[in-house]
Amino acid sequence: MKTLNDIINWIINSGFLALLIYIAVAFGKPFIDSKIKHAKTAQQKELWTLLQQVSMTVVNSLVSKDMTGQAKFVEAVTQVQAYLENKGLNVDMKQVQSAVQSAYELSALTPTVDPTSQQAQSTKTATIPAGQAPAIDPMKGEK
Repeated sequence: MKTLNDIINWIINSGFLALLIYIAVAFGKPFIDSKIKHAKTAQQKELWTLLQQVSMTVVNSLVSKDMTGQAKFVEAVTQVQAYLENKGLNVDMKQVQSAVQSAYELSALTPTVDPTSQQAQSTKTATIPAGQAPAIDPMKGEK
């Protein structure tokens, strides 16, 4: 028992305990920092998913209202921002506007082309079927 007490006293008095604590902190800090960073990233991803869902819901609820497009956009941004503030979530206004704009573009209920226009042009790029793309001639240089 006396030997055990002597070993404990030596560990405390020699500074070996301080060295062990320093080593534990030095090796543990990067691990803890990476866990904190991962948690923040996961939280931001979930917040963005919620923002997209709320934006889509608000956009779909405003589609049938008799308002101008700009008025609908402002109303949607206001409603989404108010919802997030009520839940205690702090989101930048530009991110809310971006999510609402994205929701308008993705919504099947909002037209992307004026239906009264005679010249409705497709915004999709032409795709070449697989196996039918022209070959690249390595002898021709770029000009």
